[in-house]
Amino acid sequence: MSKHEKLIKRFLAQRDTFTFHELRSLLAGFGYEEKQGGKTSGSRVAFINTERKHIIRIHKPHPGNELKRYQVALIREELEEQGVL
Repeated sequence: MSKHEKLIKRFLAQRDTFTFHELRSLLAGFGYEEKQGGKTSGSRVAFINTERKHIIRIHKPHPGNELKRYQVALIREELEEQGVL
């Protein structure tokens, strides 16, 4: 099982915490690129898949690095709608 497959399995389990760094790796494996607007964007980040013409917007967690459960659920829903999960 590859690292990406293990990360997908962990993401789908939703039992443990999932970090922003792990999300970045997961989405990169699906062809998404991280974009952050100019100096006024704050903690807002967009993950863009140009091939699918799809954008996932999220606020970076702070001060910690762990995503909230609702964020993981929303991202999962988006990925399922796109047919990548």
